Amino acid sequence: MHTQAPRALVVDDDPSWQQILAEILTDQGMAVDVAGNLAEATASLRAAPHRLAVVDLALGQEDHRNQDGLSVLDALRRHDPGCTALLLSGHATVEIAVSALTKYGAFTCLRKESFRRSEFRQVVRQALASAPGAAPAASLAEALPPQPAASSLAPTASTAAAAPALAPASASPEPLRRALVVEDDAGWRSMLAELLTDLGFGVDLCRSYGEALGYLRRSSYAVAVVDLTLASSLAPDDNTDGLRLLSAARRAEVPAVVVSGSALPSHVEEAYQEHGIIAFLEKRAFDRAALRRAVAEAVRLEGGEESALTARELEVLALLKQGLTNKEIAEALVISENTVKRHVKGVFLKLDVNTRAAAVARGISLGLVHR
Repeated sequence: MHTQAPRALVVDDDPSWQQILAEILTDQGMAVDVAGNLAEATASLRAAPHRLAVVDLALGQEDHRNQDGLSVLDALRRHDPGCTALLLSGHATVEIAVSALTKYGAFTCLRKESFRRSEFRQVVRQALASAPGAAPAASLAEALPPQPAASSLAPTASTAAAAPALAPASASPEPLRRALVVEDDAGWRSMLAELLTDLGFGVDLCRSYGEALGYLRRSSYAVAVVDLTLASSLAPDDNTDGLRLLSAARRAEVPAVVVSGSALPSHVEEAYQEHGIIAFLEKRAFDRAALRRAVAEAVRLEGGEESALTARELEVLALLKQGLTNKEIAEALVISENTVKRHVKGVFLKLDVNTRAAAVARGISLGLVHR
């Protein structure tokens, strides 16, 4: 008896991404429908049930403020509740991504800028395995071809060749401090990395206890951001990998912040009492300001908030002292005005000030800039 291939829906207004995603999903053994806007997506949802949907946030051609993708996620919940959704976008903010995960029920959120074919394949397999009515793991493994090990640290040659061209990032000096993110969900890894990068950290990303332990033994970190429950646990029936990792971080004298989707109260208490975490942040009520406060506390514990300024932020602070505007700073450093704004925000946060004048005064008092 012939088994019908599971259906997937790709919702993206960019033909290049439609082609890439459809190709990958077809190779995964799925029948693929493609939609370029909300109306087409809704029609596809009404025409047939789907096991998986990959949805872009902005479906308004060049209008990056468009958020029709959220409407697609809402339509999925109403018209196709058995479908598991992935948000893949180049324009989603952290707040939108968290909303997609918590309010609209997306399985995960991935960024186009850091798209990796191998990682995407792995996420698809995980999403299908968790979907309502999904096939048992054994038959699912038979239905889908084996995939190479995923890596989020560097693009592969095939990925670089296939993905749409992206603007090169401006080169910047190596950050003075590093952060370690231990998270098995690709969407959350991406969001946390973005936030920590904006705070001036170089970020190492990993998925498991074993991988993170290696990083802790090889490198020094100002802070570790850890999920308590890791899907890659070697003991899934008694998953305490996160707690074991917190213990390892404390032995390495690395302050830790927990960002987790689920945890037993006893595990939360243990994290605070025995492992000395700085904060426990729930994913469903995630707030970037709370993470920033926790990271700022980690920096203070590690040896002084002013030293967390990156080399680029120190340059921006020096130019602020000269009274330059954002546009003038951008021209002087050969970076975009948006990048300047991000660095100014980082300076304000780390120096605990709200104005340019206060930042300069604080910088002078700390000896970060000359009078």
